[in-house]
Amino acid sequence: MKSSEIILHIRNYCRENADPAIVLKYSRYFKEGYDAYGLTHEKTLAETDYIFENNKHLTQQDILLLGKELFASGKYEEGSIAMLLLMKFKKQFSSLTLEGVGEWFNGGINNWGHTDFMSGEVLGEMLLKKAINYTDFSGWITSKYRFKRRAVPVSLIKPVKNGMEIPLLLSFIEPLMMDNERVVHQGVGWLLREAWKRNPKPVEDFLHKWKHSAARLIYQYATEKMTPEKKQEFKRPK
Repeated sequence: MKSSEIILHIRNYCRENADPAIVLKYSRYFKEGYDAYGLTHEKTLAETDYIFENNKHLTQQDILLLGKELFASGKYEEGSIAMLLLMKFKKQFSSLTLEGVGEWFNGGINNWGHTDFMSGEVLGEMLLKKAINYTDFSGWITSKYRFKRRAVPVSLIKPVKNGMEIPLLLSFIEPLMMDNERVVHQGVGWLLREAWKRNPKPVEDFLHKWKHSAARLIYQYATEKMTPEKKQEFKRPK
């Protein structure tokens, strides 16, 4: 099938298997909105496998281009199928993958579910395998797209758990401490919590530095695993 035919097949399949009850069930988890057909996970996987098995000519670059169009629709399952198709090329991930995924974030990926999957299963894995370097995300930190910015700290969680140098990490994500978006605050706090679990001292010094100016939500996430006494150190005076 041509790309246009693949997209048509995906959309027809999604409409034929839509279930409003599933949309209602999951919409409460997405404060930013949840535009979905309402497919079960099994049906989403089935369509992904069908497209892959019946289009052996597709390359990773084809999927990256296909995904850009699928994400542009705003429909949750279309984005999910694009991501799952990309995972079929996991052994080929490279800097070109990062470039293509970056395009998906430019107005396409617009929810935490897709962001965190891409950050953990694609970007984080590429960092671990040294297919890319954390400095390759420098431009993402200042992106106008909030979920692209969120992807930076969330992508760094796996490397942190696997020995990434904490001071380097803290210096790199520092510009995000004054971000004005809740979804970014959550991502930064999550990363700082994982970094603290591995090496508390530099993270605590960093948190002390920013406690009077950074968003409270960052601290709520970052201090989640601390004792009540330790958490008090990072309470901002009212």
